[in-house]
Amino acid sequence: MTAPLFASAQLAVNVLSAQSLLAAFGVLGVGVVMFAETGLLIGFFLPGDSLLFTAGLLCTGGGGHGVHLSLAPLLVAAAVGALAGAQCGYLLGRKAGGALLARSRSVRLREGAQRAEELLERYGHAKAIVLARFVPVVRTVLNPMAGALGVPARTFTVWQVAGGLVWSLGLTLSGYALGSSIPDVDRYLLPMIALIVAVSLTPLAAELYRSRRAARAKETHG
Repeated sequence: MTAPLFASAQLAVNVLSAQSLLAAFGVLGVGVVMFAETGLLIGFFLPGDSLLFTAGLLCTGGGGHGVHLSLAPLLVAAAVGALAGAQCGYLLGRKAGGALLARSRSVRLREGAQRAEELLERYGHAKAIVLARFVPVVRTVLNPMAGALGVPARTFTVWQVAGGLVWSLGLTLSGYALGSSIPDVDRYLLPMIALIVAVSLTPLAAELYRSRRAARAKETHG
């Protein structure tokens, strides 16, 4: 009776929790989540930032739950998943155009698509592709959006690789560095993850605020 109960508990994975995903799937889970979040529109809700940071932390033995990951395979999985996912998203956008986003009923996904388009218009292809990596939801929809809007494949590939490596390896190594330098760092894991999520959402919130302020100003002067 104990074995089936244990198996059921293992299958009860919370996909919104970085710790739960890592405990269940380890390094392989990181690669799959990176691919899904950056390449498939259904992955927009996945915890990319916190997953990378927590995974890096677990390489030092911190974070609890008896989970310990190896740094080298983790870095490879994170980078490959992030880069392959973005390229897949771009190709889907190029083939299907904006139809994929148009069919979506998710308000959050539609808002992300609008922000992605604004980023591409405001900052140009190179800067927008790199910046999008650090903004949840936007990093999911910008890739197919870039394909749908006809961003040159070479331009997209060069800058998504640059941004993807900085994002995936940077957050993972940040978690590893912090876990290596602070004893019992797992005590502060939840507050740190909350801070990472808050910081990652700041650019999106700022952009939304600027857009609304500009719209109000236009209505006032109109």
